[in-house]
Amino acid sequence: MRKFLGTVLVAAAALTAPAFADGHGKQLSDHAITYAFNGDFGDATFAVETAIVGQGLVIDYVSHTGEMLERTKGDVGSDVKIFEAADIFLFCSAKVSREVMEADAANISFCPYSIFVTDTNGEVRVGYRTYPDGEMQKVQAMLDGIVQEAIAE
Repeated sequence: MRKFLGTVLVAAAALTAPAFADGHGKQLSDHAITYAFNGDFGDATFAVETAIVGQGLVIDYVSHTGEMLERTKGDVGSDVKIFEAADIFLFCSAKVSREVMEADAANISFCPYSIFVTDTNGEVRVGYRTYPDGEMQKVQAMLDGIVQEAIAE
């Protein structure tokens, strides 16, 4: 549960951090890379799920973070609606995980990996958090490939 909450907090921080747009729908922040999705939230989540499964990976869990934030905003003294919808897909890759963990067993701290989909005021974005230089760039490249496939549909 602690790891799940950590993943949710990292994703929430990434989604609310200042971002830089490159003019092609890509945004970079200190914590995440996101891409504009040309379609609605439902289409984006379907495209992400299809791209993950299409790589032979198994989705371990889908966190409905947007629903949780909306449901609990009053409980934490807020009236701010952050997302129309936001989901985080958690999964792992046996091949890539083995490669990065054989290089440094402490890389287990980055697993499971995640891709998120958000809808903020009708702008749908797909993204993932960034990883440190070195072996973890294999994970980042894998995530970028999955996201590129999802946004191309």
